[in-house]
Parts: sequence; structure tokens; C-alpha cells
Amino acid sequence: MIALYLTLLTAGIGLFVLSYIAQFRLASMLRQRHPQQWKIIAEPEHGQATAFRIWIRMQHALRSPALPALGDAAIDRWQRVWRCSPWLGWLCWLAALAMRLLLR
Repeated sequence: MIALYLTLLTAGIGLFVLSYIAQFRLASMLRQRHPQQWKIIAEPEHGQATAFRIWIRMQHALRSPALPALGDAAIDRWQRVWRCSPWLGWLCWLAALAMRLLLR
């Protein structure tokens, strides 16, 4: 039981980390494969392009239907990983919490 508990906790952490890796991988793929679309994300209309502003604009792009419209299977796959991994991470953590509460 302890092994399952620790596995669920570790899997949850791994899935949360995977969601952050997916963001960076998507940004890298957009820079390389679709530079015009990346330019829209990275260069704001007004003001200076700070890391925070780029991150916020990337979040909007990840939630929009624009990325699937590119027709790039690898980008679509990483976007699905970005969407699903936090949910699965929370599921693992909640299962570990339920184990801890029910098996006292």
C-alpha cells in the first residue's frame, strides 16, 4: 500500500512537470516550424516583450483553436499532453489523499 501511495504521489509530480515541459516544447516547435505564428505570440502590439507577457500570450494560444488549425500533428500531440497532464496529476494526488484518509 505504501508503494502505491508513493507511486501516485510521484506520478502526480511527474505529470505536473510534464505539463510545463509541454509548454516549452510547444514554444520551441512553434519557433522552428511556424515562425510567423510564433512572431504573433512573442511580439506584442504595444509595449515591450517580457518573459511574463510571452508566457501569458502563449497560454492564450494554447487554449485557442489556432494551434490545431496549423495542421501539425506533433504540435497537436503536445497540446493534448499540456491539457491532460495537470488533470491526471490532480487525479493521482487526490487518489493518494483518499488512500491516506481511508486507510488510517
